[in-house]
Amino acid sequence: MDLPEQIQKDMVQAMKAKERARVSVLRMMRAALKNKEIEKKAALSEEDAIQVLKTQLKQCTEAIEQFEKGGRADLAEKERQEKVWIKSYLPEPVSAGEIDTAVAAVIEELGAQGPKDMGAVMKGTMVRLRATGKTVDGKAVNARVRQKLQALTQARAQDGSEETK
Repeated sequence: MDLPEQIQKDMVQAMKAKERARVSVLRMMRAALKNKEIEKKAALSEEDAIQVLKTQLKQCTEAIEQFEKGGRADLAEKERQEKVWIKSYLPEPVSAGEIDTAVAAVIEELGAQGPKDMGAVMKGTMVRLRATGKTVDGKAVNARVRQKLQALTQARAQDGSEETK
């Protein structure tokens, strides 16, 4: 069963159970998927549907931050619950270990030397991680790639300074 069908089925169950908050979130998710489908003028692929839900998740995160800054803990808590429901429809995220393994493998394959190779390493790593079918956080991957490439540069600099002694 694809994602929009699952959301529709769960919405019917939530309506029968009179779970108003959950029905509201499911309707919002369904509307976002439908809007994307209309915008695309074609049926959504599973990847497109997941991307729409990731966008919804990001919006919830931003809303939580804004509500907390504004001193509205009640609304922030409501958004946190919505975030939990949206996350339940997304594939599990890649772990930090999987990110590290993929980054190391891509650096090795490309023979990356330092930060100048950032784009190529990011591209290769993202392709490799997306192939797992799990959710990939681009910011986390970017941070790890940057960290590993800087460590490479520092290691080369230390090797060079030791050779001159």
